[in-house]
Amino acid sequence: MTDVTERPLPLGIPTDDPEHPVFRNVDDKAQRIFLWQYERSREQLVTLYNRASVSQWSSTRDLDWSTEVDPERYVDTGDSAMRLYREAGKVPGSPIASWGDKEYLQLALELQKASLSQFMHGEQGAMMTAAKIVETVPWIDARYYAATQTMDEARHTEVFARYLQEKLGEPYPMSPFLEEQIMVLLEDGRWDIAYLGMQVIIESLALAAFGDMHRRTEEPLLKKLLRYVMADEARHVAFGILSLSELYSELTDAELKDRQEFLLENTLRNRTRATTPEVWERLGVDPTVLLPYLMEAATKIEGGFNRAIMKGFFSKLVPNVKKLGLLEANNGYLRKAWGEAGLLEYEFAPDTSEDYATYDEVAKDREAAASS
Repeated sequence: MTDVTERPLPLGIPTDDPEHPVFRNVDDKAQRIFLWQYERSREQLVTLYNRASVSQWSSTRDLDWSTEVDPERYVDTGDSAMRLYREAGKVPGSPIASWGDKEYLQLALELQKASLSQFMHGEQGAMMTAAKIVETVPWIDARYYAATQTMDEARHTEVFARYLQEKLGEPYPMSPFLEEQIMVLLEDGRWDIAYLGMQVIIESLALAAFGDMHRRTEEPLLKKLLRYVMADEARHVAFGILSLSELYSELTDAELKDRQEFLLENTLRNRTRATTPEVWERLGVDPTVLLPYLMEAATKIEGGFNRAIMKGFFSKLVPNVKKLGLLEANNGYLRKAWGEAGLLEYEFAPDTSEDYATYDEVAKDREAAASS
């Protein structure tokens, strides 16, 4: 039998860019199962599935793609990231010391494009992970919901790709950081790790990033797109919490410790995420030369870089993990580690399994349209 890596590429796939291949093979070790138990026994998952079924939206019917978008008019040039970069430009010897408003505007445009590009890549990773859950989770109610999530993630990938292609221009490749995170989930044989990594960690980070961009943008098409995506993502996080709560109540201390270690590694990695070097390279700046100036500038920026996104991320993640019992397991192993990292200030925020209903923007718009 011919190995998949030796097969010719499908028609239409270019082969002349080895640094940015158009696909990657994934060695998925998970065991697929076929269920013959169709009784609906998990009422909360049934309710979540029913809500997801009626909250599906269409990228072509519900979004107005004829909206004219002037990126320069709507891009945010005053957020925390841009303040950091302007401050770095003031440091003596900085490689961007000669920059003016024109260059900083172009930087803001590229940063938005880079963010939306990672949203697009991340949504495809979420689509693949949800599809994996459909095949591996041993409960029919969870399987039904994961199928609706797979459709959600396909739609999200589609709309971010279309927005980039039609409104902003050439997207960026998937960041190595994001690619590593998603590949770990796809290649792990345990079905609950796909849940924990995607539904609890990555989806929480996505909610925070989407929320931050939604607050900052005034561009109507992007704003509505993000509202709808966020409504779906909140349900996805709730799905993870409802499913894993049942499983983790039955695991041994050793098995829970393994999950705690996974959370610790991935959350602290998120917290120290580097700035995107590909943006600087596209603008002709060596990111390794710029880095010391960024670090010096960061000491002068109140609140720190990406503070709003990280606050949104941990205010969802920490209470969600607490609800799973992973904060206290093994004599508070994760509580101690996260406490030392300063994350316990978010412990008593609402967990997503309780507040996801407030995100149902599709239902709100439909009710408003019906009443008018």
